[in-house]
Amino acid sequence: MSKTIALVLAVSTFALAGCQLTPQDRANLGLLGGAAGGVLLADAFDANPEWTIVAGVAGATIGTLVARNTQTGNCAYSNGDGTYSVRPC
Repeated sequence: MSKTIALVLAVSTFALAGCQLTPQDRANLGLLGGAAGGVLLADAFDANPEWTIVAGVAGATIGTLVARNTQTGNCAYSNGDGTYSVRPC
């Protein structure tokens, strides 16, 4: 991915952040922003193409989850036995 495309994605993500968005729009914006952030971070560390893809997918996942958590105001807390409980942050 060229640096210009990544820059355009990042700028458009921040430009849309101030708009009133539906939950689906927030999730999509989190997905795009997270993916762009992951790819930019991998590019900054000169990662090979395989790790760049992994960083993009991981960023997309994290971005989507953050967008959902900010919508509900809940966070997942580990119980220590492999399960999680969801409570307000």
